[in-house]
Amino acid sequence: MRVIGTAGHVDHGKSTLIKAISGIDPDRLREEKERGMTIDLGFAWITMPSGESVGIVDVPGHIDFIKNMLAGVGSVDAALFVVAADEGIMPQTHEHLDILDLLEVSTGVVAITKSDLAEDEEWLELVHEEVIDTFANTALGNAPIVPVSATTGAGIPELLATLDNILRQTPPRPDKGRPRLFVDRIFSISGFGTVVTGTLIDGYFSRGQEVEILPSGLKSRIRGLQSHKKKVEQVGPGMRVAINLTGLSTSDLHRGDVITLPGWLEPSQLIDVRLRCLDTAARPLKHNQSVDIFTGSTEASGHLRLLGTREIAPGEEGWVQLRLARRIPVVKGDRFIVRQPSPSLTVAGGVVVDPLPRRRHRRFRPELLKRLATLAHGTPEDLLLETLDRLGPVQVRALVTQSTLAIGPLETALQSLLKSGDVFQLPRLDAPKAITNLKVSKALIASKVGWRNLVERYRAVLSAYHQANPMRMGMPRGELMSRLKLETGLFNKTIQQAVNIGLIQATEITVWLSEHTPTFTPAQQQAMDALLQRFIKNPYGTPSYKESLAALGNNEEALYAMIEGGSLLRLSPDVLFLSETFAQFVAWLNAYIAQNGGVTLAQVRDVFKTSRKYALALLEYTDAQGITKRVGDERVLR
Repeated sequence: MRVIGTAGHVDHGKSTLIKAISGIDPDRLREEKERGMTIDLGFAWITMPSGESVGIVDVPGHIDFIKNMLAGVGSVDAALFVVAADEGIMPQTHEHLDILDLLEVSTGVVAITKSDLAEDEEWLELVHEEVIDTFANTALGNAPIVPVSATTGAGIPELLATLDNILRQTPPRPDKGRPRLFVDRIFSISGFGTVVTGTLIDGYFSRGQEVEILPSGLKSRIRGLQSHKKKVEQVGPGMRVAINLTGLSTSDLHRGDVITLPGWLEPSQLIDVRLRCLDTAARPLKHNQSVDIFTGSTEASGHLRLLGTREIAPGEEGWVQLRLARRIPVVKGDRFIVRQPSPSLTVAGGVVVDPLPRRRHRRFRPELLKRLATLAHGTPEDLLLETLDRLGPVQVRALVTQSTLAIGPLETALQSLLKSGDVFQLPRLDAPKAITNLKVSKALIASKVGWRNLVERYRAVLSAYHQANPMRMGMPRGELMSRLKLETGLFNKTIQQAVNIGLIQATEITVWLSEHTPTFTPAQQQAMDALLQRFIKNPYGTPSYKESLAALGNNEEALYAMIEGGSLLRLSPDVLFLSETFAQFVAWLNAYIAQNGGVTLAQVRDVFKTSRKYALALLEYTDAQGITKRVGDERVLR
């Protein structure tokens, strides 16, 4: 799931264009409709030509509502930047472009709107050239440019095809296993209660899950989830989501709050960052300068504590510690925008390097600047996690060759991550074996994200199999292993872990999702029930495999489901028994041999008044199961 955010000067046709391509009017407020311009965030969605469903966040272009614009573009995958053909580049064009550049939104399309109002083709070409010159040397410098008219429909198919193409070429939003949703709307629905909306990043939410609201620390539970007005059980990275929360009123929540899983994310008032001052800024950034910080949909005021320098000149970068007026929840790698309060202007932007430095730094310390540079490029733990996220579950000895870390830092980083729980051994055990010699260790380890990615592969393959084979209990183990392209040892250990957490159930031959139940038509169920009655009526003279198949209308899937589901046991290619009949036979067999020392084929045949074929099938099956063994003409207990 992807999200597109609009950008551009006021009255350049953003909302009108969104309505033209989606059929949804993103202007939801009465005042917006009366004034004919977007004041707050609007939302829509569209199905692309490729079939992908894409969310759209429509932001205001007016300078008075730039803070609302910032709340909308903090978590988009691509920008739909509009420039009106009748006006060209305008003041908010520049500011919106600066903001997207500082946030490093490098995927997007420029739509030259109102192309039907251009004086002539030559004028349209001039606007096109102006866009190229203005966008050059920015993150959107290579964005394709498409002239469109929302009024006549000209260029709309080309615009959709271009958006679809760039989104398909853009890597999906990474799943780091720690879901965060920056709240951008809060409202109440009669009969349901409080609902918040936002774009989910970094993980998954499921209905019924407990969540925490930060920075307040309030707890709640997800009563329901919707994406694009459809109820869903689970949502993942990049999805526009509406969450129905239990036990909270709308007054408990605010735009900019973060919805996440409890216990892992700590809000902070001190944040170490790498900051870039806009080259168009009127003056350098100064130490202790008052600023407003925007990240996601969160806004906070604070001061800049410049580190290692007395000012950051326009166009330059530097290390800064943000000292905020209130605590906000951020993680390493989050991007943010800095605006001066008065006059209100965007002046800089950057990336979080350390979200919890714990104390105020002394400003001019070379060792501090060296540490920040190391953090920016990644600690050994960061680099190791990145490798494990990419590889998925892997043996430690294989990790040694796959990681860029030397053996010493690798061992230290691995022990640290195992202790924190960000990395774990498979299958999870109460007392896992200590990992000592990394070069030869066969211990299987995984990061949370690497494990999650493999779980999703399991779920996807098994779900598709269940859909294609609704009567079967599960998928053959060998077929699943082949589809996932896993070697035997890795497959068996990950299967065990997946069983431990309740994701799947498995036998020696079959694997299925825990929630899956075979389904049959009423006629199929009736035929199966009738066949079982025949087995019950004559338990030691049962229908043969061929007779059973004929009784089910030659439906091999139904007979296979009865065997796989455990109702029937296939003792030989042509002999089937009820599972409970076989269990009763084994109980008798153990008692008889214990008393008599052994049993012959003829004795089994006579005791159960059956034929030699059935008696032989029973005894050969108990031999194969390791219950008995043949000694001369007798079977004895193994």
